[in-house]
Amino acid sequence: MSHLPSVDATLRAPEGVLLAERFGRAAATAAIRATLADLRADGAFATGLVDVLDRAGDFLLAQSVAGQRPVFNMTGTVLHTNLGRAPIPPEAAEAAARAMGQATNLEFDLATGKRGEREAPLRALLRELTGAEDATVVNNNAAAVLLMLNTVADGKSVAVSRGELIEIGGAFRIPDVMARAGARLVEVGTTNRTHARDFRTVAADVAAIMRVHQANYAISGFTAAVPPAELAAIAAGAGIPLLDDLGSGSLVDLARWGLPHERTPREALADGADLVSFSGDKLLGGPQAGLIVGRADLIKRLDANPLKRALRLDKGRLAALEAVLRLYRDPDRLAQRLPALRLLTRAADDIAATAGRVLPAVAAAFPGMVVELRACKSQIGSGALPVDLLPSVAVTIAGAGLDAVSAWFRGRAMPVIGRIQDGAFWLDCRCLEQEVESAFLDTISSAAVGSD
Repeated sequence: MSHLPSVDATLRAPEGVLLAERFGRAAATAAIRATLADLRADGAFATGLVDVLDRAGDFLLAQSVAGQRPVFNMTGTVLHTNLGRAPIPPEAAEAAARAMGQATNLEFDLATGKRGEREAPLRALLRELTGAEDATVVNNNAAAVLLMLNTVADGKSVAVSRGELIEIGGAFRIPDVMARAGARLVEVGTTNRTHARDFRTVAADVAAIMRVHQANYAISGFTAAVPPAELAAIAAGAGIPLLDDLGSGSLVDLARWGLPHERTPREALADGADLVSFSGDKLLGGPQAGLIVGRADLIKRLDANPLKRALRLDKGRLAALEAVLRLYRDPDRLAQRLPALRLLTRAADDIAATAGRVLPAVAAAFPGMVVELRACKSQIGSGALPVDLLPSVAVTIAGAGLDAVSAWFRGRAMPVIGRIQDGAFWLDCRCLEQEVESAFLDTISSAAVGSD
C-alpha cells in the first residue's frame, strides 16, 4: 500500500505553496506529479512529503537554468566559435537592448513619414569605413557568400583556386555552399600552386571568379597564388565580377597594434574586387553578421534577390552592428573600446599579473595537485590569422583525474572553460580581464572540490 502524499496535499503544504508562487502553479504541479511517478517506479512508497517537495524543487531549479549562459573563456582562443566569438562592446549591447525592448524606426523614415530602408545607417557607415560604392548586410558571412553566388551565378559556373576550397567548423565546405547557391564549381590550379594562366583559361566560360580566405590553415613551401589585383584584372578583362570572401574581415590594419596584418575590405576593393564579404563577429568585434561591400549595381542586385529577406538581420543586431561600426570612426581609442581587439592586444605582463593573482585560489581548490604558472600561446580563433599565436600565461593543474577537474570547472555557477593539454588542465588568463577577475575568484572559491 502506497504511503506517498497526494499531489493536492503536497501543493497545500507551505513548501508547496512557495514552489507554486516561485515557479507557477502549473509547473509546480507537473514537477510534483513527475516526482511521485518516479518514486512509484522506483518502489519508494514510504517517501515523506518534505522529501517529495525537495525533489520537485530540485527538478524545477534545474529546469529554470538558462540554456545559454555566460562562461569564463580561458581556453586560450579569443574568438572561440563555440563560445560565441567576439564579445561586443557595452555600447553595442545597450543599443541592441534598447532596440529590442521597444518600437523603433526600423523601416520608417522619420523625415518623410513614409516607409524607410532598414540598413540605411549601416550602408553609410560601411561606405565611409571601406570606400565602397554601397553595402548590404545579412545574418553571417556564409549567408553573404550564398547570396553573392546565387545572385551573380545561379545556374552558372564560378572559378575558385583548388587551394581555397576550404572546410571550416562543422564540416561547412565552400563547394557545398556553391552547390546550394545554384553555382557550378570550376576548380582552378592545384592545391599548392595556382597561376594567372589557370584563371585566364576559364575566364570566358564562367560567370564569376571567387577568392576565398584560407580560414584555419595555411599552405607553405612550394606555393604560388595569383595576386588579388592581377586576379581582378583577369575578371575585368572577361567582363565578370571578382567576389572576394575575406572571412574574418578586419576593418583596420592590425599591424598598428603589433598584430599580424590581415587584409582589409578597403584593400580588397582597392585591388579591384567587385564584391567583398566578411564576418561581423570575428576581427571586426561585433555581433554575428555577414557584411558585403562593393559595386553599387551589384549590391542593388543582391538586395533584389528574394534570398535577401530570408537572410536579413533583426533590429537588435542591426543596432548593435551600427554601434560597433561607429567605434571605428575613432581608431585612436579602438583598442580600448572594442573588447575583441583589447583582448588580442593585451600585454603579456598584464596577463601574467592576472595569473599570479588567481593562482592561490586555484591551488586552494585543488590541494592534492600541482598548480603553477606556465607560459603559453593564445590563438586568435574563428579562422582569423590561423598560424599566428600570441604570448600568454596560464594557470595549470597537473595530476590524475584531469577530466574530473575540467568537469568541476564547467559545473561552477558561472562555468569556467579551459583545455586539457600536455598532461595538465590549462586556464589561459588572456581573456580574464581585471573587471571580471573578482567574479572568477568568487566562482571557484565558493565551492570546494568534491562538494558537487
